[in-house]
Amino acid sequence: MTFSIVGRCAETGQLGIAISSSSIAVGARCPWLRAGVGAVATQNITLPALGPEILDLLEAGESAGAALDKALTRHGFSQYRQVAVIDRHGATALFTGSEALGVHNALAGEQCVAAGNLLANQAVIAAMVTAFEGGAGEALADRLLAAMQAAMAAGGEAGPVHSAALSVVGDLLWPIVDLRVDWVEEDPIGRLGQLWEAYRPQMQDYVTRALDPTQAPSYGVPGDE
Repeated sequence: MTFSIVGRCAETGQLGIAISSSSIAVGARCPWLRAGVGAVATQNITLPALGPEILDLLEAGESAGAALDKALTRHGFSQYRQVAVIDRHGATALFTGSEALGVHNALAGEQCVAAGNLLANQAVIAAMVTAFEGGAGEALADRLLAAMQAAMAAGGEAGPVHSAALSVVGDLLWPIVDLRVDWVEEDPIGRLGQLWEAYRPQMQDYVTRALDPTQAPSYGVPGDE
């Protein structure tokens, strides 16, 4: 049903998530990030509340493992959950319940955690970690997307995927990247990559416009002078 990678850039401190699913609008329910705090992917039988609650606990000083355990215990039904966590220092935690769907796996790597369920095979998750680790020095968004592409090359889900999302936070209160493909019949990860390539050259412009409108580049729309 879903596979994801949660990662951190050791050079910039940025945190990010890339995720894809056979379900519609995976980006609306599963990835949760907070600048300077951490990132959480909550999937399988998704409970969106786990994301912000784990981030609250991380912000209060809990370790990644303790925050994950406390949030799961609060709500029960943990056997149906699959959750991946990384904190602002790169410490990770992961959990897969006994009722996870189909072939499932979760694996922590250097500055990342990958997890998935209803997979074509367990090697999909290892391929994601290898791809992410192999991209050290590249932009975090590129490394996350490379991991997703590696997952598909290794077999991806047992069935077709229809939605995908990419989100990255840095020093600002809001995400610097928040891109979604909510439903396509095929290749949402490819579509997501196209969105990123279109957004990449404009990303800093949107930050400049927000922080200092007097320095904003031309908007490139009718009436803009």
